[in-house]
Amino acid sequence: MKKFNVLLVLLISIILLSACNNDSSAKDQLDEDSRWAEIEKAGVLVVATSGTLYPASYYPEDSNELTGYDVEVIRKVAEELELDIKFEEMGFDAMLAALESGRVDVIQAGPREESKKKFAFSDPFKYSYSTMIVRSDDLSGIETLEDLQGKKAGGAATTVYSDIAEKFGADVITYANPTNDAYLRDVHNGRTDLIINDYYLQSLSLDFFTEFNIELHPNLQFHPTTNNVVMPKDAPVLMEKINGALDEIREDGVLTEISEEFFGGQDVSKEPEIDIIEIEGIE
Repeated sequence: MKKFNVLLVLLISIILLSACNNDSSAKDQLDEDSRWAEIEKAGVLVVATSGTLYPASYYPEDSNELTGYDVEVIRKVAEELELDIKFEEMGFDAMLAALESGRVDVIQAGPREESKKKFAFSDPFKYSYSTMIVRSDDLSGIETLEDLQGKKAGGAATTVYSDIAEKFGADVITYANPTNDAYLRDVHNGRTDLIINDYYLQSLSLDFFTEFNIELHPNLQFHPTTNNVVMPKDAPVLMEKINGALDEIREDGVLTEISEEFFGGQDVSKEPEIDIIEIEGIE
C-alpha cells in the first residue's frame, strides 16, 4: 500500500512537472516574440504597401481610399486578429529596411533566397506565374523560351522579368515609367517583340487594349511565384496568428471573393493546376 502511495505521488509530480514545462515553453515562446506582444498591446498592425501598383495596392481614380488585393487581404487578416490597421506607403526597397528596423510590422512580397535569410514568410495568399505578351498573328516568332534569343523584350530594368528575358538572350528595351499602353503598342507595331510579366496582371492589361494585335502566349507558362505576408524571423507567435487568420479567410471563401473582385473573376488564392516551367538560376 505504501509502495502504491509513493508511485501515485511520483505520477502526480510528473504530470505537474510536465504541465509546468509546457506552460514554461509557451511562456518562453511568447517572451521570444516581443513583436506580437507589442502589436497586441498597441492594437494596431502596421503594414508597408506601395499604393501605386494596380490591382495589388492603389488608389482608384477620383478616390483617396487605398484598396487592392493585397490591401484588402491584410485588412481581413487584421480584422480576424481584432486589430486596427495602419498603412505606410513606400517603395519596395524601403519596405525591407522598414521591416528590419521595426518601423512596420509586416510587408507583402514573394520569397527570394536572400530575403529568406532575414525574414519569415507566411503561407501564400496569392499564387501566380510569368508569361509573355506577343503579337497575335505569329506569336512574335516565339515557340519556346530559347526562341527569345535576339528578340526585343520591353520591360523595366532590374526586375525578375528582365532577368528572364536576358537569360534566354533577349535584348531588354527599358522604359522610363511608361503607361501600359506604351509597352503594349510597341509589341503591336513591332518596336519590341514581347513583354514578360505576371500572368494575371497581363491578362487584365489585355482587357483594356483589345484594338492591338497582341495576346498572351498560349503555350509558355513559367517561373511560378507566390505572395506572402513577410515578418521578422524572431516572431513565431505573429507567424502563427497570421497563418491562422489566412486559414480562416481562405476556408470561409473571403480570399476567393477578394481575388475575383480585383482579378476579373479569377481566383489567385489557389495554386494553378497547370504545368509551369521552373527556370534555373532565376528567383
